[in-house]
Amino acid sequence: MFLLFPVCAFAQTGWGGVFSFLNNNASARMAAMGGNMLAIDDNDLSIALINPSLINSEMNNTVVLNYTDFYTDIKSGFAAYSHTFDKAGSFAFGMQFVNYGNFIATNENGDQLGSFGAGEYAASLGWGRRLDSTFSIGANLKFAYSSFDVYNSYGIVTDVAALYHSPGGTHISLLVRNIGRELKSYESGYERSVPIEIQLGISRKLEHLPLRYNILLHDLQRWNLRYDDPSKSNTDPLTGETVKQDRFINILDEGVRHVILGFELMPIKRFVVRFGYNPQLRKELKLDTRASTVGFSWGFGIRIKKISIDFARSTWHLNGSPNYFTLSANLSDFLK
Repeated sequence: MFLLFPVCAFAQTGWGGVFSFLNNNASARMAAMGGNMLAIDDNDLSIALINPSLINSEMNNTVVLNYTDFYTDIKSGFAAYSHTFDKAGSFAFGMQFVNYGNFIATNENGDQLGSFGAGEYAASLGWGRRLDSTFSIGANLKFAYSSFDVYNSYGIVTDVAALYHSPGGTHISLLVRNIGRELKSYESGYERSVPIEIQLGISRKLEHLPLRYNILLHDLQRWNLRYDDPSKSNTDPLTGETVKQDRFINILDEGVRHVILGFELMPIKRFVVRFGYNPQLRKELKLDTRASTVGFSWGFGIRIKKISIDFARSTWHLNGSPNYFTLSANLSDFLK
């Protein structure tokens, strides 16, 4: 008998569905800027895998590889390739995986029965099209497979997105993720949903400073993202009466949890420094005794000749921080 929770899931908010690993295929650039969707339209295939409205013909023949070193022996990553066809449009083909390592299997008495592995995988096909100089649209079709010992599940998920390019250089993107269903459940009669998420992002590169910002509003399909910790008492230790919380403070706290901030500083050509802040991650995973830098992230990107290299660290816990590595290049540059 065993119990296993995917490390990538935000369990505190009650995911309640399958294939949560699809929400965590962050590249180093996304991880450094808060760990979620970006509305930055600069022909980066690594972020177009999350936001398909960014897929365009400028990415033709681009390849990207990503590897993430999580805690203990948990590893994840993805690979993608983009190609533009004259009549069909621009496409992005991707493969994603999470390997949770090996575990000891026991019975209800604690007797060891052997070992087993656990992992989740997804294959995706993305399509994007620019309608005109102002609007772009895109969609992803994903086939997801999850395996924990002898239990496995698979299903189909779709993402749809739209992007607005303002004449002043501001990008606004709307993304609806995880429209789909489980085709086969881990156990018959226990089908679980794939919760839909709505996100809205805005980004802009400042005109007189080498700085770009990205503001993301996530989980717009529901307002309350707060987690009620049963271990924390809301009663007065002296009177025993329930402590009433300020309504305005609660509303402000709930609103802040929907926001993720990301920044890119470009001091010199071919080099960029990135920072991010995820309030929800900080509020849910920090320790009251020592908050540290939980919820903050940072990274950098550098282009060496024809290859772009990105690195990021995102603090999830005092125990350590995952490391993200991303390599990308346009194969056409090597054929010139």
